Amino acid sequence: MSVAFLFPGQGAQFVGMARELIETLPAAKALFDEAAEILGYDLLSLCVNGPTERLNETDVSQPAIFVASLAALESVKVNTPEAVLQATATAGLSLGEYTALVFAGAISFREALQVVKARGEAMQAAALATSGGMIAVLGMEPSEVAVLVSEARSAGTLEIANLLCPGNTVVSGALAALEAFEQICLAKGGIRTARLAVAGAFHTTLMKPADDRLAEALSKVAITAPRIPIWSNVDAKPHIDPAEIRPLLVKQVLSPVLWEATIRGLMATGVDRFYEIGPGRVLAGLLKRIHRKADITNVSV
Repeated sequence: MSVAFLFPGQGAQFVGMARELIETLPAAKALFDEAAEILGYDLLSLCVNGPTERLNETDVSQPAIFVASLAALESVKVNTPEAVLQATATAGLSLGEYTALVFAGAISFREALQVVKARGEAMQAAALATSGGMIAVLGMEPSEVAVLVSEARSAGTLEIANLLCPGNTVVSGALAALEAFEQICLAKGGIRTARLAVAGAFHTTLMKPADDRLAEALSKVAITAPRIPIWSNVDAKPHIDPAEIRPLLVKQVLSPVLWEATIRGLMATGVDRFYEIGPGRVLAGLLKRIHRKADITNVSV
């Protein structure tokens, strides 16, 4: 059996997450205690008690999902340690790639959280500066979505941001371009779209200069060769060389997330069992859309 651990990204957060874990698992509580020291605020209180509006802000939601996912990982280590030993690869959706790095031993929890903090703050600042958003387009091929994007681009920056699974492509860009895109979809009829509850045009060029700020933060931390390959969102390929991993993490901020290609790549290498570790069940849902009979265990918070 070949096992891959998957970690969720921004949007998976919910008020109340980690409450049960920290009550029953000292190692999970210790992670949140260390996080409070690093971040300078009580992250656990925001996760458990909210308010929702603050937890959903990018500068908080990214550290929250990162720490909560690693707290869930502690429960896996206790309850199914054999799964950890069987893992041959790991991947994370956008932010989740940092959790994957920690799981694979490429970066310490403390240094990764410092980078995630800087990443969340930089992306929040870029979002506030550009007034953008994201729209999921359902039931269409990416090539078809690309045609619609090109038609709407005259209104502003608009790019394909996420290729998640068959029939689920996310476009991201300036609000005026998103509105033009929605109007085009409405005029053509039968195209299902949904606005995502996010603060900005993530995974597009509108995220500049967040990538530069992230590069600066990453330059200050040590990244070592992981014990198992980490699959990158940028090229949907496995990496073990820190000289490759570091620039890919920077590029990820502006590049589309190639999640479907990542999952198909993992399966092509022989992975036949997946674990989704962290809040929510988004990744399990995407996996089932890619391969209906896929074996996945969800370990939430």
